Amino acid sequence: MEAQNRLLVILGAGESGVGAAILAKAKGWRVFVSDGANIKPSFQQELNEQHIAFESGSHDLSRILCADLIIKSPGIPETAAIMQAVREKGIHVVSEIEFAGYYSKAKHICISGSNGKTTTTMWCYHMLKKAGLNVGLAGNVGQSFAKQVATEHFDYYVLELSSFQLDDMFTLKADIAILTNITPDHLDRYAYQMQNYVNAKFRILQNQGAADYFIYNADDAIITAQLEQVQTSAQLVPFSIQTPQLNGGYADQQQLYININKQQLTMSIHELALKGKHNTQNALAAGIAARLVEIRTDIVRESLEDFVNVEHRMEFVAKVNGIEFINDSKATNINAAWFALESMEKPTVWIVGGVDKGNDYSELLDLVSQKVKAIVCLGLDNQKIIEAYKDKVEVIVEAKSAHEAVSFAYQLAKNDDTVLLSPACASFDLFSSYEDRGQQFKQAVRML
Repeated sequence: MEAQNRLLVILGAGESGVGAAILAKAKGWRVFVSDGANIKPSFQQELNEQHIAFESGSHDLSRILCADLIIKSPGIPETAAIMQAVREKGIHVVSEIEFAGYYSKAKHICISGSNGKTTTTMWCYHMLKKAGLNVGLAGNVGQSFAKQVATEHFDYYVLELSSFQLDDMFTLKADIAILTNITPDHLDRYAYQMQNYVNAKFRILQNQGAADYFIYNADDAIITAQLEQVQTSAQLVPFSIQTPQLNGGYADQQQLYININKQQLTMSIHELALKGKHNTQNALAAGIAARLVEIRTDIVRESLEDFVNVEHRMEFVAKVNGIEFINDSKATNINAAWFALESMEKPTVWIVGGVDKGNDYSELLDLVSQKVKAIVCLGLDNQKIIEAYKDKVEVIVEAKSAHEAVSFAYQLAKNDDTVLLSPACASFDLFSSYEDRGQQFKQAVRML
């Protein structure tokens, strides 16, 4: 895209915003960065070093509305006053991912889904790296995609994309697109209309041609129904843990099979680095992508065996007096918590709560009855959770800090029990992020 001294305004000065500013400056744009909150000192320093104009803690509307193009942080909702003013003016708005794509010559493996996308992204990246490919990691994980496009020369990018990033993506093409699953999430940002959210996820398919691939979960009824409604030229590559796939991936109770390019990879699911049905699905998706870029089957198999999972996702923290503590702070919706509870094999004290995004807690009633001996609510408003489970669990207590939650859970658990932090909610009532929640949880466990 030609800059021709045009003005680019970037709303939000986090990792992605600062990265976009650096790329834009390198490509000849006039750049102004505006953040309604206070910009972190490290990011301010980076902007100053690059001689990029910015404002922190306010929005200069007159300056912003002079933009030829706007890059918006994925965290800013369309209902924000600043966005309403921008839309009224008719200025084109893109995501950092879309902007970086204007200048990226690499192959893009794009991964989305309500759950499992981070694990699948990291697993995929691990495989490409192990195979010796020149690969970058970006999107919701790793460093800013735009900054890497400005400063690196990768042949491949593995990109984890949220629905918010996809909303403002128009021309970027996924050479390989992966959808792990679609379950209700972020409905507060989609007018509580599930179809709006599904449409956002399916934007990952836009611009794909006959040489591109769409890897998808064939067991997901929402994905398969939507596939019948959309037209795509991409080659469809399904994975399933219910039905064998001639071209794609399948796992039964014992074995995992990946059939790509008339070659079959087979291994025992007991050798997978991560346990649980959801991780078998993640392994299938990542393994298929690796085979599609022609990584050898022996390297794919090794990578499926030796992968180390991301922090805050079913992360073992410690065993204290026979009680196991698991940090699943990244579980910010019902479906993610469902997967966590489903994999519990011992009586569980469940730490749950935070900012509710339109959760239907009844979806977990059966699992809670089977697995959970006590609940610790970690949030400012826990009424909905208490109402949902008061007839299923004898003990429900409320905590207002990670330290308090861990103390309660430790008292309620006994030898050979598990304490599981899997909140099913966003973190912003008591914590700055799910990472902050997970770190405070781990710190409190280590203090026991």
